[in-house]
Amino acid sequence: MHTARPAVLTLLLMVVFALMSNSPSPAASKDLGNGFSDHGVCTPLSNHRGIVATKDGSGKNVALAWLMDCRGCYELLLVEAETGKAEEYPIPVPTAGDSPFASILSSANKFYTHFGTQFMEFDPAQRKFTFTRQTTPNMAMAMTEDDNGVIWSATYPQSGVVSYNPKTGEFKDYGYIYKQTWAQYPRYVACDDAGWVYLGIGSTASQIVVLDPATGQATPLVAEADRKHGSGTVVRDQNGKVYGFSGGEGGRWMELYKGQRTDLADKPALKPKPYIAASQSLFHQRFPDGRLLKQLDTIEQVMVVEDPKTKQSQEFKFTYKSEGAHIMAMCAAPDGTMCGGTAFPMRFFSYNPKTDEWVRHPAYNQWNTVVRQGDFFYAGGYGHGVLQQWDPTKAWVNTVEGKECNPNIVGIANPEINRPHDLLSHPDGKTVILAGTPGYGLTGGGLLIWDREARSPVVLKHTQLIPDHAPMSLVALPDRKLLIGTTIAAGTGGQVKAKVAELAILDLDSNQVEWHEPLLEKASSYSDMYMGPNGLVFGFVDGNRFFVFDPKTRKIVMEKNIEAELGRTSGSQQVRIFIPAPDGKIYLLLNKGIALLNPETFAITMLAQSPVSIGPGGDWLDGRIYFGSGSHMYSWQVTK
Repeated sequence: MHTARPAVLTLLLMVVFALMSNSPSPAASKDLGNGFSDHGVCTPLSNHRGIVATKDGSGKNVALAWLMDCRGCYELLLVEAETGKAEEYPIPVPTAGDSPFASILSSANKFYTHFGTQFMEFDPAQRKFTFTRQTTPNMAMAMTEDDNGVIWSATYPQSGVVSYNPKTGEFKDYGYIYKQTWAQYPRYVACDDAGWVYLGIGSTASQIVVLDPATGQATPLVAEADRKHGSGTVVRDQNGKVYGFSGGEGGRWMELYKGQRTDLADKPALKPKPYIAASQSLFHQRFPDGRLLKQLDTIEQVMVVEDPKTKQSQEFKFTYKSEGAHIMAMCAAPDGTMCGGTAFPMRFFSYNPKTDEWVRHPAYNQWNTVVRQGDFFYAGGYGHGVLQQWDPTKAWVNTVEGKECNPNIVGIANPEINRPHDLLSHPDGKTVILAGTPGYGLTGGGLLIWDREARSPVVLKHTQLIPDHAPMSLVALPDRKLLIGTTIAAGTGGQVKAKVAELAILDLDSNQVEWHEPLLEKASSYSDMYMGPNGLVFGFVDGNRFFVFDPKTRKIVMEKNIEAELGRTSGSQQVRIFIPAPDGKIYLLLNKGIALLNPETFAITMLAQSPVSIGPGGDWLDGRIYFGSGSHMYSWQVTK
């Protein structure tokens, strides 16, 4: 029997759990043959994508959570609030590694989500999935329930709509109702009491679209001239009508009913109709009997349930199966460990090859990019383009913005950088440069240049570099010049405007672009670049085109598509293809294995076929090349 614990004891136990999770743990590396080793899962945890407190068919309080790991959302976790007993229900249909971005607990106590082109219903009364249906791609960004109990889903990337009537079993897929030339986020959906459906759409240009469910006809309500960067919003009011805001600065409020728009002078006094629905952050805490789900922590695997009348709480430990979180980036740290970050959950990891042990900590946002400079280790994080500096010789202090921590925030590039893609340690020993794509719905990324001696970050906008491009890969050239390889990709959900990616040279003293040119036809992104020993720059475009660039003549020396012979390069949001060795050799991380680049002849030779698909790179440490695949860290022993 579990008895109530005093608050102080509960706090002490949580501290103990935290200390245990951050203590060194054994890896038990496995020899895979041919020089390859599997060092284990970097973050052996899953992340929730929506949690609700409800009851099962016998009236027992249960918590439901969608769980995701490196496979995407792989199961629904059910935890009993009286015992802490956990049950796992695998997702019954293929979802292509996707995960929920929205879910809803209906008035009939059914839990719905829609992702990976699959709409699904879980019935806690029966403790099983009771309905699935394949849809127009891809995943819900918002879900709601109309007055007749019909569940509605609004989907990314082109404002798809589906409906499901659980009383009759009728399912309708309306397809894409409002197409644009960029990926759309319909983060809001609402129905009036007459059954009309309204979508609030972002992020490139706000919009509100009304759908007549009888005819399937969709009509945009915001004129093109009035659309702003951001999102249109819609809210169902208790009076049966829907109220919408056109979005952005200077947007207008409107009353929406039976498909008609009536403009309002001011924001109305809203009384939103309550729904148990939200994004992937959904956390509904109240059980039907009034007790509260205070915590369902998939990191510490702890559930806390409180009686609000007595303020007494019960705490339970639970377990679940997980293949671990995605590795985002890794490289060698100054303390002789291999470090990086995962998502989701967002965690820091450190692997010590000498002791075969792991250390793990919470990470401040998603460590997309990592690099070492001198005695420090740097990480560029998604979102908001946050640059952090970590000193491995000092105690880890969880990062909090505005406070001195370790890692410490030294620069923020938002909105010029939201999703970092490269982090350069400049050979001058004091400059670190972060590059990436911009905020949601925006086009054109920038640079964050950090001088750690002057302790001064400088942020450059895309308009100061190449308009509508984003820096993707960086190489330091002599005389404080910086070679930039761009991508034409916009920020997430943004509109691609440029036609061809370019190479550019930036003067780091003046922060002026001296030259830029689209040298390679049909190039979308300069994946990675490396300065060779002969003054030539080696690089890859779009993950399959190898090229050699001469910075002096600003010409392409050679280009070759390697895909047919060697496959594609490795990659993640930070692409680390080139792995230099202390003896001057240049190794390449390809998806299929590890290759060697001859800097004189430009020949690429496959050295070792990998037993796993190589993903995030990667670095050299003590004669081994480390890389990631899914949630595992691997390495290859370099033969001499």
